Amino acid sequence: MMHFLASKAGVKVINQLEQAGYEAVFVGGAVRDHLLGKRATDIDIATSAEPSEVKEVFATTIDIGIEHGTILVLVDEEPIEVTTYRTGEIRAQLNTVKSLREDLRRRDFTINALAMTKEGQFVDFFDGREDLKKRLIRAVESPKERFEEDALRMLRAVRFASVLDFTIEKETFETMKKYAYELQPVAIERIKVEMDKMFLGNNPLKGFKLLVESGLNQALPLFPSEFCQLEDLLPFEFTKEGWTIFMLLGRFTASEVGNAYKLSNDEKRFLSHVEKAYTIRLKKIFTIDDIYFYDAMILYIVEKFYIAMNNLKKDVSIETFEREKEKLPIQSLKDLKVSGQDLLKWANVRGGRWVGEWMQKIEYAVLHGHCKNEIAIIKEWFINDFDSER
Repeated sequence: MMHFLASKAGVKVINQLEQAGYEAVFVGGAVRDHLLGKRATDIDIATSAEPSEVKEVFATTIDIGIEHGTILVLVDEEPIEVTTYRTGEIRAQLNTVKSLREDLRRRDFTINALAMTKEGQFVDFFDGREDLKKRLIRAVESPKERFEEDALRMLRAVRFASVLDFTIEKETFETMKKYAYELQPVAIERIKVEMDKMFLGNNPLKGFKLLVESGLNQALPLFPSEFCQLEDLLPFEFTKEGWTIFMLLGRFTASEVGNAYKLSNDEKRFLSHVEKAYTIRLKKIFTIDDIYFYDAMILYIVEKFYIAMNNLKKDVSIETFEREKEKLPIQSLKDLKVSGQDLLKWANVRGGRWVGEWMQKIEYAVLHGHCKNEIAIIKEWFINDFDSER
């Protein structure tokens, strides 16, 4: 028996469904990744059993997408998605079928329309394995019909071409060009997911170019007009880096990108910090204050972008800024050996705005080496300066 996913839980799920009289096979991306020699992370199983029947077979299930025919089954504490054979949804009504072939026909691309039995036998009605060998992204049967079912699939084609560094088959790509405008009404949350994955692909530059060549970029809320020096900025190490380069290349503001693509608050903050740090870098090299204030990753991305845009022959790494930050006497205000309560006690004066102002002065003095971060030394420095200003 071939445990291609190293998942005994997945095999157990199929065994139990089969023992209950239903068909069940591994499907989709997990099978594709297995054929590509990659370790699959998400295990999906397709079955002839209806969602209610799946729930009867297993002791522990979660209705994560029952309206779409999907039930999450927990076996040996491992989550396995089990989906009823279907051809899609019409007017929000799930259209289930009892045929695996019909289920695979409604999938987007031939390389994703693959199935495998628990014994390791492949089910390939649409030459998906051959397209994998040719490194092709090809719509299942009719590209027009597949994209009419879900226009997001056009963006998914670009994403797969980027992630796998594959080529989009000619008819599929020509159909994308013809119907690119239909991507516009698609929910931006779904579009963002595909963009996130594209940024982390083997060839994001190919993804950017395909978006322009297909015309899909015209259906996006914001998109850079040029990709000068983009190759020098790759690969992207995480999705937030992709969005920041997207912002800087397009000369968009953090607010514009964040609102257009409904980024998370964390992503918006990150873009805002990059935006401010880049404004600083355009005027001067980063100082000790900048290294103290900004995360190493932000400084690294900004410096990398600055180097690429100015064609500088210079190497930079995040470790460069991490080392510089480690050299600092403090990493934040919390690292100071004194607090506002200490200042109140030493000054013997009522509290007020002056406490915060003096904490900032001490922070600056310690950061720049004017005063060591030791209680006795800070106390002496503070009392001398505080008394002289009174």
